[in-house]
Amino acid sequence: MEIRVLRYFIAVANEENISAAAKQLHLSQPTLSRQLQELEMELGTTLFIRGNRKITLTEEGIFLLEKAKEIVELANKTEAKFKESKEMVNGDIYIGCGETDAMHFIARTLKELLAAYPSIRFHLYSGNADDIASKLDSGLLDFGVVIEPTDKHKYDFIKLPDTDVWGVLMRKDSPLAQKPFIQPIDIMDKPLLISRQTTVSNELSGWLGQPMENLNIVATYNLIYNASLMVEEYIGYALCLDKLINTSGTSNLCFKPLSPRLEANLNLVWKKHQVFSNAAKRFLDQLRIKIKMAT
Repeated sequence: MEIRVLRYFIAVANEENISAAAKQLHLSQPTLSRQLQELEMELGTTLFIRGNRKITLTEEGIFLLEKAKEIVELANKTEAKFKESKEMVNGDIYIGCGETDAMHFIARTLKELLAAYPSIRFHLYSGNADDIASKLDSGLLDFGVVIEPTDKHKYDFIKLPDTDVWGVLMRKDSPLAQKPFIQPIDIMDKPLLISRQTTVSNELSGWLGQPMENLNIVATYNLIYNASLMVEEYIGYALCLDKLINTSGTSNLCFKPLSPRLEANLNLVWKKHQVFSNAAKRFLDQLRIKIKMAT
């Protein structure tokens, strides 16, 4: 597969129309149609269902679209790396982050970096640690902000000065809302929503003193916002980190910390032997300075 043809495929998938995609790509419609047919022959599968007014992706086409976007993005990053000037500090920084209040620290670092080097652009990807690790490994991200522990064989890392606090998100009219903190016995019989992240389950199992399977888990979540809507609709209680959902004012929700207190240390990680852009290098340097000042 050629990168050029994958770009054509992405354009057609986005436009849902070969004529519109051909116009966008400055190609003739027959040329674009032939390229797509050759791609289908090369892969030995049908990628599109061709209708009168628009085309839709098959299951194989949806799979290829996801991979094609990753391949093209990685190719763009690689090309940009070779084109950047060694003297100028510009370009792109790709950061993957879980939901954490520590992103305030990252944001302040990026703000200072942009003040000094306004040509830098940064791109944020939100996901849990498993999602971020996958994109780090494939080269789509420069850095990831994740909860400890960190795989020290695969990644280099810097420990961030902030920590997050684990607790339970619940409705303010919940029976547990009057408690100052939540102990393991309080949630053993309650319907719970927990993160799908593997390391989180290990930490919470240690806090509980027993396997997570013993809990009444009614749902798992990837990012807490949608889970908070489930909590608001009386589905259950969400085990999560503090300061991610607004529980002040007219909110129907409140947050109660765990007891014994359970904190999450946070690391900025990157692949070992990573070749950084000038922008990524400056970001790492600026972050080290801010951490030194904060400790």
